[in-house]
Amino acid sequence: MESADDIREIVEQQQDPVVKFTPEGRLLYVNPAYCELVGKTKDELSGSVFMPVTERQYADVIATQMVKLFRPPYSCHVEQWMMTRKGMRCISWSAKSLLAEAGAVRAIIATGRDITAQKTREKAVRKRDRELMFVVESGSPMYYSHTPDHVMDYVSPRIRTLLKCRPRTGKRLWTDYLSENPANAAGLERTLRAIASGRREPPYRLEFVTVGGGTVWVEVNEIPVVRDSKTVAIAGSMTDVTEKMQVEEGMAEAEILIKGSRALASGGDDNREDRRQGENILRSPVSYLKSKYTKKEKKADQQEEFEIA
Repeated sequence: MESADDIREIVEQQQDPVVKFTPEGRLLYVNPAYCELVGKTKDELSGSVFMPVTERQYADVIATQMVKLFRPPYSCHVEQWMMTRKGMRCISWSAKSLLAEAGAVRAIIATGRDITAQKTREKAVRKRDRELMFVVESGSPMYYSHTPDHVMDYVSPRIRTLLKCRPRTGKRLWTDYLSENPANAAGLERTLRAIASGRREPPYRLEFVTVGGGTVWVEVNEIPVVRDSKTVAIAGSMTDVTEKMQVEEGMAEAEILIKGSRALASGGDDNREDRRQGENILRSPVSYLKSKYTKKEKKADQQEEFEIA
């Protein structure tokens, strides 16, 4: 059985810092590794306050965790940024209370480990993720992913803006945002085929209903994520094509008008007025369409004013 001297020797030779302090936080013992860490002698550290923290955000976190030392399981883990001989270092402390016979805490022993390198790597990863997200969010496509059950895993903040969702709100199923437009059936069918087959489907368009009740058209380009021959997710991007759809509808309507105008312009003398109208449209189809939409807008405004009145 090891003697007290053997145990003390083991602690003294530890490369990680080991300390013992009172419930009030005064140091009772420090091993050489801790002295080396802070650049002070045992005599200088004896009776000094353990874990002196100047920044309130760290003090509040450490205080909250160390409360656990005075109730079961009488242990806690805290991270402390402290000034050392090597500059600011992050030390992860694992602390355990020593109890008196009456159950009161008589002392606390803590062992530390320098995790500065780990924290530096984590910070670099977070920085890289932010930069990557900035690049992703700067382009036209808006990215998302959902489960095979249509539950949203990730939604670009720009998609939430497009659908007018407030932060931390929104529906769980992306299908809940679909409008009643029959054109959505073809797009939903392609998603279901991709989930079932694990193969990519051609791009398609969907009409969504925003939180405010408006509608937007998006073009969807997605790919199934397959693991062990099973689709585990759908990842994709969408682009707002609402204005593009309006232009395409206008072009289609213009084509119909021009075809009709040619027929009117080629009519006989009995249809002189129709023929004149057809010739005017052919000479300036854009002006005709503009006047037509202007009339529509005026009519809509009059109707809205009538309804408000």
